Amino acid sequence: MAANPQEYIVHHLQNAQMCMVDGNVAFNHACHEAGFWTWNIDSLLFSVGLGIFFLWLFRRVGVKATTGVPGKLQCFIEMIVEFVDTSVKESFHGKNKLIAPLALTIFVWVFLMNLMDLIPVDLLPLAASAAGADYLKVVPSTDLNITLAMSFSVFLLMVFYSIKVKGVSGFAKELTLQPFNNKLMIPFNFLLETVSLLSKPVSLGLRLFGNMYAGELIFILIALMYTGNAAIGALGGVAQIAWAIFHILVITLQAFIFMMLTIVYLSMAHEDH
Repeated sequence: MAANPQEYIVHHLQNAQMCMVDGNVAFNHACHEAGFWTWNIDSLLFSVGLGIFFLWLFRRVGVKATTGVPGKLQCFIEMIVEFVDTSVKESFHGKNKLIAPLALTIFVWVFLMNLMDLIPVDLLPLAASAAGADYLKVVPSTDLNITLAMSFSVFLLMVFYSIKVKGVSGFAKELTLQPFNNKLMIPFNFLLETVSLLSKPVSLGLRLFGNMYAGELIFILIALMYTGNAAIGALGGVAQIAWAIFHILVITLQAFIFMMLTIVYLSMAHEDH
């Protein structure tokens, strides 16, 4: 493991990477020169794994759902579904059967990815190190590649439904005749609306990444307090518990914000001016 605090922090913020170098599979340090074609395999592993877990859990509850007295897990899942359904009804003003399932998927998936932040920062990396892996990041939402990939997927849906609902000409008019409905202002309108359109997915992804990255960094800094000094170690334990309790609100709020902004953006895409 790391020899000093700086190396410790850098080590925990480094993804396990895989790339192709001269036609051969390479890992970690060898990938620094690989450029674009580098895979953060830990982020992919945990994000896909949590997505599969979400699908399995909800399907299992759905198959075993009963009209009688429901179990605690069924009650909890029903509360989540009802909460998301209410949020969609209040915020989405079009008609689209995809929006509610999409909102549910985003909320639960992002929440599960964020929830990994509550696992002690050294637990899984030490297990991975014992298995021969140099690096391991367990919180996918602290990887900008993951958060931007999700936000740009929402962006593609926005463009798709904007064209589907308004047509190509309607979408083009929306970009060129707003906010000033004058042909002389078309270049200015297009520049302004394009920046506004592109800023939505960028801010959506950066907001989630920034909040989760900062939260993970604070956990890492608190972990540095576990030294040979018993008093500082005890203070670190109290700080870790306090931050973990507060962070439960952060991870839930970030999942909710990502879901709500997705609903709002897709609702705007369905509005035919």
